[in-house]
Amino acid sequence: MNYVLVTAARNESAFIEETLRSVTAQSLLPVRWVIVDDGSTDDTAAIVEQYSAKHPWIVLVKRPARQDRSFAGKAHAVNAALDRMDGVSFDFVGNLDADVSFEPDYLEFVVDKLRGDGALGIAGTPFTQAGGYDSTRDSFEGSEYVAGPCQIFRYACWKDVGGYVPNKAGGVDWIAVMTARMKGWKVRSYPEKRFHHHRSMGTAERSEVSSLFSYGEKDYYLGGSPLWQAFRCCYRMAKRPYLIGGLALFAGYVSAAARRMPRAVSAELMAFHQAEQMRKLRVILRSVLRMNKVDAFALDAEPSGNQRGESSSKDGAADKL
Repeated sequence: MNYVLVTAARNESAFIEETLRSVTAQSLLPVRWVIVDDGSTDDTAAIVEQYSAKHPWIVLVKRPARQDRSFAGKAHAVNAALDRMDGVSFDFVGNLDADVSFEPDYLEFVVDKLRGDGALGIAGTPFTQAGGYDSTRDSFEGSEYVAGPCQIFRYACWKDVGGYVPNKAGGVDWIAVMTARMKGWKVRSYPEKRFHHHRSMGTAERSEVSSLFSYGEKDYYLGGSPLWQAFRCCYRMAKRPYLIGGLALFAGYVSAAARRMPRAVSAELMAFHQAEQMRKLRVILRSVLRMNKVDAFALDAEPSGNQRGESSSKDGAADKL
């Protein structure tokens, strides 16, 4: 059972060699890795070409610079990468950002999880960032979420959710994960390993405070509950940059709501998302009232939604691609 990788890269010369080194050192190599240079103005393409010359399974696709920069660009670039998979047989497809690194057995570990469970639609691990950040401790997404910088899909699941659907406002990888869960696919982040994200999430070409404001907007247009958002903003005030960070997150959400920013998700997905947030909030409140430590990574341990049985006909088809 083979896997392929796709990467959308724009002006990643500072970090992409870390990613290239990590992938080329893997104990289980992909049968193809298509890297789409999405109109870079730095040395991103030149760095990739150095590696593609040595490793024929690395393919560089150059796209022209675009005036209308938006988050939909990632979806378009990934789709362009998948168009270059003709003649390649694969069961799993991994989206890999151009600013991550990991241990030599990392991808084999994740692919083995998918091989061992036909109901598993998306697999990955938590991640670390500079400053001691660890998503198992510093995020409330939990074990049933796989972060966008490194997501490995069962290809049947990828097709079922429509892959990355272009959305100018962003959240294309989040939408894919939540749609998969809503449709009954299992999604798991395995804490035995980590990948390292070299740039803080959402800070490409902007400051951390601007990024937090943008995340607040995204929380609104992805259908987040206002009650959960109030909790999240208060929690964020305890993290750097402290008060200003929490306020920026809150301001982004309120600004998007006041502008009636179009929501990028269906009513069905928004209801699913908000129900999960309320379930997590109940778990947090129970832990606080009992004076127990809140385990952010285990908040989604309670079952929710329909899970695919391992004997599902869709799962069987997933292994016959």
